[in-house]
Amino acid sequence: MFISLLKLLFGGTKKRPQYSHKAEYTPPVAHVPRKRSSGEHKPSRTPSTNVLKGKCHVIDGDTIVISGTKIRIAGIDAPELDHPWGKKSKFAMISLCKGKIVTAVIKEEISYDRIVAQCYLPDGTDVAAELVKQGLALDWPKFSGGEYRHLEPPGIRKKLWRAAARQQGRFRP
Repeated sequence: MFISLLKLLFGGTKKRPQYSHKAEYTPPVAHVPRKRSSGEHKPSRTPSTNVLKGKCHVIDGDTIVISGTKIRIAGIDAPELDHPWGKKSKFAMISLCKGKIVTAVIKEEISYDRIVAQCYLPDGTDVAAELVKQGLALDWPKFSGGEYRHLEPPGIRKKLWRAAARQQGRFRP
């Protein structure tokens, strides 16, 4: 009875609005450049339509999260956390990206539940290339077309033998 009296006095119960705290990725609309008049200055860079920027959270040597979106670094294969060199690869990625805005240029492929992207630091450094140079990731020719193979240190495929075996189909991902 007391509760019904309160509802009468204060107008009943109101439903609270529901908010989603999850950031969702929506594919951007294609960019159509407009014509400029002769007096306008052309920007130094054309804005890309498939770009995600922000500080990242590192999952492992080839997976990061930007604004709630899981991103697989394109063209490389880093050891899993439970494999030899896996944690070292993750910490190298953390030291590369810590406190920096990472730019992810999204590709059309999807790898498991992750978007695939080439990632760059503010100074233009390709994150994948840097990990391969450090000997903490391998070029994956099936996806990169051999773009990073020349950066691999000698003997690295023996050191990261599990990742190399996975590329050859001898281990499941």
